[in-house]
Amino acid sequence: MKVITTRQAAELVQSGWTVASAGFVGAGHAEGVTEALESRFLQHGLPRDLTLVYSAGQGDRGARGVNHFGNAGMTRAIVGGHWRSATRLATLAMNEDCEGFNLPQGVLTHLYRAIAGGKPGVMTKIGLHTFVDPRTAQDARYHGGAINQRARDAIAAGRANWVEAVDFRGDEYLFYPSFPIDCALIRCTASDTRGNLSTHREAFHHELLAMAQAAHNSGGIVIAQVESIVDYHENLQAIHVPGILVDYVVVSEEPAHHQMTFAETYNAAYVTPWRGEAAAAAEAAREAEALPATAAPLDARTIVQRRAAMEIARRQPRVVNLGVGMPAAVGALAHQAGLGGFTLTVEAGPIGGTPADGLSFGASAYPEAVVDQPAQFDFYEGGGIDLAILGLAELDGHGNVNVSKFGEGEGALIAGVGGFINITQSARALVFMGTLTAGGLEIRAEDDQLRIVREGRVKKIVPEVSHLSFNGPYVASLGVPVLYVTERAVFEMRADAHGEARLTLVEIAPGMDLQRDVLDQCATPVAVADDLRQMDPRLFRPGVMTL
Repeated sequence: MKVITTRQAAELVQSGWTVASAGFVGAGHAEGVTEALESRFLQHGLPRDLTLVYSAGQGDRGARGVNHFGNAGMTRAIVGGHWRSATRLATLAMNEDCEGFNLPQGVLTHLYRAIAGGKPGVMTKIGLHTFVDPRTAQDARYHGGAINQRARDAIAAGRANWVEAVDFRGDEYLFYPSFPIDCALIRCTASDTRGNLSTHREAFHHELLAMAQAAHNSGGIVIAQVESIVDYHENLQAIHVPGILVDYVVVSEEPAHHQMTFAETYNAAYVTPWRGEAAAAAEAAREAEALPATAAPLDARTIVQRRAAMEIARRQPRVVNLGVGMPAAVGALAHQAGLGGFTLTVEAGPIGGTPADGLSFGASAYPEAVVDQPAQFDFYEGGGIDLAILGLAELDGHGNVNVSKFGEGEGALIAGVGGFINITQSARALVFMGTLTAGGLEIRAEDDQLRIVREGRVKKIVPEVSHLSFNGPYVASLGVPVLYVTERAVFEMRADAHGEARLTLVEIAPGMDLQRDVLDQCATPVAVADDLRQMDPRLFRPGVMTL
């Protein structure tokens, strides 16, 4: 192990290399090293034509994180799990200045392990019948993970092969081939004099071990950014990467380059374990107090979150996963409503506690345990999630959902799927949540009823989703119950008269006109259940909702 500066680290990376970067949204990214790497390119034009690989999004929707790779000529290809926090990479792809690929986050974490173990790749059902599936002959919406024309051209020319459709023992699978990693950029808390790395001030462990093993066993190098170098580690259990894998250590030269997350310099709650039922109850009370509990008017967002919380009461799941954004507050709402007995988990590895949101998403306050990210996705993909509650951006009459890409070319928005496909194709029950319309929607809840003050300009239910992140009929065929919650209507996947699963309206808010307020606000016909019922009036009452 050799201690070097950020500038020296940047000079090690050669043109044409495949670089893997660790991090999760605003946590665990080697910011000092990647900033120096970008500075070298801007000053000297080197390195060029890199292939960047990362599993979870890393960035602040600005300049930090993997956004440092967002320069034309610097990066030839991007293979990422989530793109929303890396807007400069998205711009690069939208401008056709690189090949852009979006693969499921969990698959990428498992690929690191496959590469480390000398295995040919990862064979899984995750990604089947979505845009990741390469079976273009059957469905033009299946793109093999390509998110721009340059990537599609690379697949057609045989220059890119990130996923293959295979048949095994009479069943269909996707095969994600292994590839060599020339450089792994990782971040830990401290290194001892032999390069053993601890993570005792990090929010979680990412896929640090698997990534370092993959680069080392590929004949590549491992560069680790740390806060400090110590003579030895006090706690053996804090060491997550052994020194035999580490080639270079960089001590962070600026405090801003080694914040715990991009939102917080340090939060002790993320590394403080759960301390029993009394502490858990106190934490639940604290998070419930942070929610509106007065007679203030309800907004559409809170109504949707309340209805999703009712599914926790109805299904009584043991293990729950909440998506970022609107779903993130559902756990706190459920606790405020008096519910308990469920454990929240996050893709990054925390189990239990209170998941953070925004640029600290991935962390959890006072967790019961923290496993590494590949192990978390093992658990998820094996059916460990009893209920997943996720966001809803675009929905069609077949029950398909798009959360990953909107539009084409220069004006497109590339969000990426992250762990969305892994979770939605393996959870035991699914709830999608969002408003029925967007863009100026105003509602009023009073007298246990809902009234639309101003309708949104954008209809969320469309004839066909523009990007196939979730295949409703396919997942429904697996026997998974799927619910779609909005502020005025609830839909689910139900079989029609021909036995085909389709989107079906099953609940309507009191005060809503079926035709005017629901059906006319869908840009495509939807089925209406014979047993159509009203949404619970408690959803529309100000104050604390109890369940």
